[in-house]
Amino acid sequence: MNHLPVLPVLLPLLAAALALLVPRRSIAAQRLVAWLSTGALLAVAILLARQAGQGEVLVYLLGDWPARLGIALTVDRLGALMLLTTALLAIPCLLYAGAGWDRRALHFHALFQLQLAGLNGAFLTGDLFNLFVFFEVLLIASYGLMLSGGRGPRMSAGLHYVAFNITASTLFLVALGLLYGLTGTLNMAEMALRVAEADPGDAALIQAASGILLVVFCAKAALLPLYLWLPETYARAPAAVAALFTVMTKVGAYAVLRVYALVFGSEAGALAGWAWDWLLPAGIATLVLASLGALASPTLRAQAAWLVIASAATLFIAFSLGTPETVSAGLYYLVQSTFAVAALFLIADMIRRQRGKAGDRLDLAAPLGHKTALGLLFLVAAVSVSGLPPLPGFIGKFMLLAAVPETGMAWVWSTVLVTSLLAILALARSGSQLVWRAGSFADAAAAPQPPRAPQRIAVTLLLGYGVALMLASGPALRYTQAAAEQVLAPADYMQQVRGTAPQRRAPSP
Repeated sequence: MNHLPVLPVLLPLLAAALALLVPRRSIAAQRLVAWLSTGALLAVAILLARQAGQGEVLVYLLGDWPARLGIALTVDRLGALMLLTTALLAIPCLLYAGAGWDRRALHFHALFQLQLAGLNGAFLTGDLFNLFVFFEVLLIASYGLMLSGGRGPRMSAGLHYVAFNITASTLFLVALGLLYGLTGTLNMAEMALRVAEADPGDAALIQAASGILLVVFCAKAALLPLYLWLPETYARAPAAVAALFTVMTKVGAYAVLRVYALVFGSEAGALAGWAWDWLLPAGIATLVLASLGALASPTLRAQAAWLVIASAATLFIAFSLGTPETVSAGLYYLVQSTFAVAALFLIADMIRRQRGKAGDRLDLAAPLGHKTALGLLFLVAAVSVSGLPPLPGFIGKFMLLAAVPETGMAWVWSTVLVTSLLAILALARSGSQLVWRAGSFADAAAAPQPPRAPQRIAVTLLLGYGVALMLASGPALRYTQAAAEQVLAPADYMQQVRGTAPQRRAPSP
């Protein structure tokens, strides 16, 4: 049990290595390795969530070095929540890809496991340099997943995605070098202490370095004006890959909440909370832009990509308000929006394959087989994404609006409500074009094959997560409230991380 915190990184890394050793033609063996790893990962995530739910911060010192010198992995309520969300998302994504697409992508299962290792490491790491390392692991894996088996528009979108993220990674390294030079550490708990005690003459330089870091995190989350890479990339990605990518923008939002609540939180002295003033207007502007983008999208996949940006913008609004209640509502919304938009990507792919050359274009009426079943799946996903009752999208937005301060924040209410209306209109347009106006196959030469059972199960599972989150909204909101209170009061986190001593010390000479 003492080694649980390292397993979310170690298990997928070992599975990726095993998948590479298995001959490519033995797809059944690769799938077996992937399923064993993902199932074990889910079990570990559940155990860590139960342990972290008691309020303890689990600290794992790799190499048994002190946290200020070596690599420290930490698990608190926030990190455990993100681990569990990723593990739950991975299962339907793997199931959908296993319906046949994984045969066409070179080393799909190895790349999939590497992506999980990078995501989990980003949620677990306690220092900024290893946050950079795990960002690179998940990005390199995502490059392979995005480009494998692609051609034409997907290759073009993928190359833009690679170029953008390489630039962001370069800025990340610049910011790390500046912060290390100014504070002498990259461990976040140690850096928080040194920022609070920093010389007033260094305050402007620390702000500049952390401002570069903030730009990098906002680029990962596709916040305005750094969103241009996402719509085309996600719309062109294979369905199972795009569904997994829905959690990648959440990594950027998580990094902002983790780093700036800890290093520039209430314990940071003169620099406390300096970055938060920029997040609310940026989140508001991004939410408006993304809602208009969803309304104008020519395809359902593009619409889902814009809704990913809208969900990230909603998180920045919730986090920037900086109260336990708004952050709690944001964390609840983070989980449900990840599952709902992932389901929308998979539904778009099933509709596209049913409509032949028309694909998922919204300006073309085309035959759609199994219209009732796909229509019901689309309806549930649309209700959850747009925030209509009774599904958890409504609960998350309602809790957010209920927690918005009463004075001077009417524009937040107006923006969230108006953009929700725009999302409803956009999805209603999509449903009417793709399902309501769809013709029959009576005059078609040959009806396409129905979606395979694993594909239907994968979508149903993602939508089932949302229903379960609605039914268990009481315990879920209590957990997110406790997670929000813990992350916004970092003194206990800092004390536990800095106070964790190695188990074994080298004998003195």
